[in-house]
Parts: sequence; C-alpha cells; structure tokens
Amino acid sequence: MSIYPNKVVLTIATLAALMTVPDYIPYFKDYKVLDWSFVPKVLDFAARAHDGSPLEAEQLRLRPNTDVNATQLFKLQDPSNNMKAFYKALFNSETKQGEGITRILHYGDSPTTADLITSDTRALLQKQFGDAGHGFVLIGKPWEWYNHKGVELEDSGWEIEPASKSNIKDGQFGLGGVSFFGQPGSTASIRVKDDTHSWIEVSYLDQPGGGSFVLYGDKSPIAKVITSNATTKPGFAAYAVNPGISEYTIGQVEGRVRLYGVRLGRSNPGVVYSSLGVNGAYISLLAKMFGEEHWAAQLRRAGPHLVVINYGTNESVYPSFVNKTFERELKLVIERVRKAVPESSILVMSPMDRGQHMSTGEIGTVPALAKLVTMEQTVATENNCAFFNTFEAMGGPGTMGRWYQSEPRLVGADLIHPKPAGAKLVGNLLYKALLDGYTRYKMDLVREKYSKVGSSEEKK
Repeated sequence: MSIYPNKVVLTIATLAALMTVPDYIPYFKDYKVLDWSFVPKVLDFAARAHDGSPLEAEQLRLRPNTDVNATQLFKLQDPSNNMKAFYKALFNSETKQGEGITRILHYGDSPTTADLITSDTRALLQKQFGDAGHGFVLIGKPWEWYNHKGVELEDSGWEIEPASKSNIKDGQFGLGGVSFFGQPGSTASIRVKDDTHSWIEVSYLDQPGGGSFVLYGDKSPIAKVITSNATTKPGFAAYAVNPGISEYTIGQVEGRVRLYGVRLGRSNPGVVYSSLGVNGAYISLLAKMFGEEHWAAQLRRAGPHLVVINYGTNESVYPSFVNKTFERELKLVIERVRKAVPESSILVMSPMDRGQHMSTGEIGTVPALAKLVTMEQTVATENNCAFFNTFEAMGGPGTMGRWYQSEPRLVGADLIHPKPAGAKLVGNLLYKALLDGYTRYKMDLVREKYSKVGSSEEKK
C-alpha cells in the first residue's frame, strides 16, 4: 500500500513540473516562481557560528555587504585636474595646516533631501580627516521626509516656500532652496546628537521692515537678531557657542522675518559636508529658480572647496527636456558656481539608475537615463569639471531591478529612492572615488618634491 494517496503524489509531481517548465521554455520565463539552485541552501540546516544573539546573526545574514573595503573602486573622471583645490583642502585637514577645514556643498534631489548617500559619505570623510561640524540644515521640515542624520527638527507657525514650488519668484531662497516666513508665535527647534559644535550661524533675509527673532541655546538666549535693513540682501548672524549645547531654538519672533537655515561647525580641522537637497528638484532649480546674485552671496559665505551638482533622476523621464534643455541649464549652473566661487572644485555627479517595469515583466532602466548621463559627462569634461558616473558605479542598466529583488530590498517600490542600505553602497562608492583621487594627488606631491630635489642635485 502506498504511503501517500495517488492524488497527492500526482498533485505534487504536477506542481513540480509546472515550476520547472519556465527553466526550459523561454516563452514561460515570466512565470518562474522558483530558482532550483536555492533548494540546497534551504535544506542546509547547519548552525552557523556567530557572535551575539541569534537575532543579530540573522540580521547579519540578511544585510548586504556595504563595507567600504568590499565595494569596488570606480574612479572619478577629472582630465582637467579640477579637483586639485578640494584635494589641497583635504591635505590641510589631514596635516592640520592653516585653517584645516574642508567644506563640501552637495546639491541634489530627494535622496539628498533625506541626507541619504550624503550622510554616509560625510561620516566616512569625517572619520578619515576629522569632524569639523555638521554643516547647513534648514530650520524646519518642508517635507515630512526631510532629514539630516544626527539632527532632529521641530517647527511651528512658519509659512514654508521651497524654491521648486513657490509662488514667490524673487529667487531669494538661501543656500538650501527653502524660505521660512515667520511671525509672532513661530518657533523652530534644532536638536543635535553631537553637542560639541563651537559655532552656529543663522541665515536670513535683511529687508526693509524686517522683524526680529531670538536665538537660544538650551533655552538660554544667545542673541537677538534684527532683520530690518534699508536694502534687501542676505543676512548672516554667526556666534561662538560653548560645547555642550544640544538644542538650538529660534523664537520670540517680532514682526515678519524670512529665515533659511543654520550652519553648525567646529574650529578644529576636518570636513564639513552640507547636504542641500530639495524634494522633486531638477537642474532648473539652480539654473532658473535660484536668483543668481542671491545664490552667489550664499555660496561665497559658505566658502566651499567642493560643490557637487547631482541631478538627473527627475529629468530622466522627460526625454524632450533631456534633449532640448538639460545640457544648456547644466552649463549655466556650472557657469554660475564658477563665477561665484572661482577657487572651488566642481563635481558633476550623475543620478543613480531609475527603474521601470518593462512589457516583458522585468525591471529595466528608463530609456533617457543613459543619454542624460553621457550628456553630463560631456558637459563636465568640456567645462573643466570632474565627473562621477554613479549610474555605472552602482552597476549600470537594470541595477534598480536587481536592488528591488535583493534581500532585503535596497530600493523602494518606486524604483527611485534607495533604502538606507542602498544609499550606503552609493555613499561608499563616492567616498572611495574621492579618496582615490586624493591619494593620487598626494603621490603627485611626492613626485614633485623629489623632482625638485633631483634638479637641485644636478645643478650642484
């Protein structure tokens, strides 16, 4: 007598056959539900050695390898040696020469808005060269997902106008692209995990009839700031503070004020990396929506050694914009940055892959993205800027499809926004590219030094 009823055996055999068919008949490949190569792994119940709790071991098994040393180096392209100013600043940070502070401004779209990628690159650079402070952060949340790692924001009573969706067309949106209009009762709280900052600067708009506000540190007043001026121009109020303050508050607003954000820093050598993302941003934000003179004043005040221009994700689904407008506006943005801060290095950073569901059922790359990335590379080269091909560095066409199918997923269901682990991978790639360029810069310094020594010996 059979151990199993005939119908059960037949059902199991039929199911196995149906699961096998897609492996041999291409027509049915979209109906594949099982990869037979995984069966031995499923049946492998051998205990694995681990440190810590079983939960930690399981998390380690599921977590993709995002270690910096495990990611492959993908080099920057810098034929004109434009990154030299940035590398020189890094060298001064590392050797503690002069001011020793390296300042980076990273402009981008929604991932940058959430400090994804930028927070990982920031942490790695600060670990390597020293932490000179958090950098720029808006005084409140224009979007619920606006976030900066190590900073918590809470705001109330502000009229918020992002440059990308503002009815105000005066181009005066500060360094970060968002205006906060306040009146009596408006408050903003900036809580920092790291309480060792030694200075804070509030940026606002000086204007006729402007009001005032009070800046507090852990509820103790630091200063009252008057924003009234005969002319309309960017205003900056910087103050030395004692380390130990974990919360900065803006309150006691009188009249009407227009604020932008704060910069947090230290006087010790190291890196300051400001993440300047605007939700839904595209290249026109910097080319048209930012007023040229106002933005130039913001850039000069920030004094960057490197400006990263990181757009293309949102533009990539509009082929007409890519074909007719993107190149011209990218050139204009580069021209504006170079005019405002001519000593700064400029890095054009391509977007990540952007996925879409294909008619075949697979997840591919939006058609215009590859052309846009090539266009960015050409513009960067022709305008003596450095270029980082994020798209190719992370894996090229179809990467978001592979990321979405990984365990755990490295990108959300929109196939655009990376999960933290995916962002960490890209942040690591950018860091390694920057570090590789810096290492080659130091090798050039050594060669130059010994070349001079050799010439001196020959003259003797």
